[in-house]
Amino acid sequence: MITLADKINAHVADSFVGRWFQLEGSGAAKEREGSRFLTEIRAGLTTWAAMAYIISVNASILVDSGGTCVCAAGFDCVASPDPAYSQCLTEVQRDLITTTAAISALASCLMGFFANLPVGMAPGLGLNAYFTYSIVGFHGSGMISYREALAAVFMEGWIFFILSLLGMRQWLARVMPQSLVLAVGSGIGLFIAYSRPCVLILGSGGLFVVGGNTTNLVGLGGCTPDHYQSGLSYYCDSQVLRSPTTWLGIFIGGFLTVLLMLYRVKGAILIGIFLTSIISWPRPTSVTAFPHTTAGDAAFNFFRKVVTFHPLQHIGNAIDFHYGNGRVWYALVTMLYVDILDTTGTLYSMAKFAGLRDPVTLDFERSTIAYCVDAFSISMGALMGTSPVTAFVESATGIADGGKTGVTAIVTGLAFFVSVFFAPIFASIPSWATGGALVIVGTLMIRNVREINWDYIGDAVPAFLTIIIIPLTYNIAYGVIAGIGSYLIINGTAWILKIVSGGRVVPPTYGHAEPWVIPPGGIVPAWMRYVHSRATGRTVDPDVALTPRQNTLRDSVETGSQEIGRKIVDVHDIEK
Repeated sequence: MITLADKINAHVADSFVGRWFQLEGSGAAKEREGSRFLTEIRAGLTTWAAMAYIISVNASILVDSGGTCVCAAGFDCVASPDPAYSQCLTEVQRDLITTTAAISALASCLMGFFANLPVGMAPGLGLNAYFTYSIVGFHGSGMISYREALAAVFMEGWIFFILSLLGMRQWLARVMPQSLVLAVGSGIGLFIAYSRPCVLILGSGGLFVVGGNTTNLVGLGGCTPDHYQSGLSYYCDSQVLRSPTTWLGIFIGGFLTVLLMLYRVKGAILIGIFLTSIISWPRPTSVTAFPHTTAGDAAFNFFRKVVTFHPLQHIGNAIDFHYGNGRVWYALVTMLYVDILDTTGTLYSMAKFAGLRDPVTLDFERSTIAYCVDAFSISMGALMGTSPVTAFVESATGIADGGKTGVTAIVTGLAFFVSVFFAPIFASIPSWATGGALVIVGTLMIRNVREINWDYIGDAVPAFLTIIIIPLTYNIAYGVIAGIGSYLIINGTAWILKIVSGGRVVPPTYGHAEPWVIPPGGIVPAWMRYVHSRATGRTVDPDVALTPRQNTLRDSVETGSQEIGRKIVDVHDIEK
């Protein structure tokens, strides 16, 4: 029986929209098997439900940088900010709510329309933590100012754009040792969970399960303010784990969210955040987010607006193009490398999961366009005052729900656009509501460790150093440098000894080493090969130039590539 949904899907498929997005039945050269318009819409909303937490979480992380707020003379705004500075931080957080939703809408729509990928885009977790705590520092105590850091992000986007056009960005990602790529993602997961819910240095953010300790540096937190050590906020002298908001965040924002995910409830993270927030919004409670103070009254008055458009007051076009400062270039180089690993790994994983990645070249359709969109979005995000934009692994939820084309990403982007006008709601989500979500996101990211090659010490040690150094140094770049450096020393020495000895001096477990090869297809991007073929009159496959043996291998794998991709990546259970 033909239903109304079938008629709508068939009508859209037989239109320009269907042909542009390669929907099934459109007659396009490379139809996406199983792609249907209404299914794509549902998948897009599912992706948004899984990603929407980033609106509040990104703002709660980036506001710790202090933004463009200026500390008054005579105050230590890292330990005890003055009232004016605190009020400025509140306004900056509201700005960041608008910015996060707006740039997520723009980037997701561009990714869907031009790259035709079912991948949502937003300011990346891990990247925003690195931007805040390693570059700018808590309340501006880092190496460069917030404005200068935005300049580094802006330049990063255009450098990425050029590298993407030349094919360098795709190629560099394909030649990285996979164990290190996986280790960086896992280390960032630990970094997220450690840097926010555990507030040794970072003030009142997160759950406050772990606080400062004058003897051991870290210890149990969760006490009420009247039990802080004299002159040391968030250092408990007694009565640890007695704060009502700590337990509210643990059980509602944490355990309840995990149980919802356990039963595969769509948007479980978002449900946990909002349920915790709703409990915290009434004023006459011990867990209220709006205490009867000057700041609490101002926050409550903004919350009561519910629907409004909050224009950017502090962070819009706040870039300080001070490229004469060498530290700006240090921040730029480290963010370039970290972002290459972050975005590339996620995009390639999602492309494989959706069955869009070539099993031989490890490239995917319209990869150059996808990376150019990502690069452009990074620079536009800097103009709006946020850290680098990246592809989100939560896109797996929409892909698992049937999303196969860019329609999914566009629907996700439109949902983010609507969210721009609900800034008072998102700005009123307390830190203990997002703390549990950050722990869960860290859990999802550290799951990569199971795919690291632990059977060979030459792969295991660099991966472990990367994972452990990132959270302990509060610096993703240090972890990456440690991993790459140790990998080159260990495996480079073994390789040199093998060559010099004519193959006689070889580690006994050398056969367990992760094979490192340069994927076929070359460094030249598809569009350059296509232009060259048209100019020379030679018929060359614009997607890839392979040897006959490589083409045979690809053809033999293509039939079952989607199922193989699902089994290899195994990300379909992430927040499904």
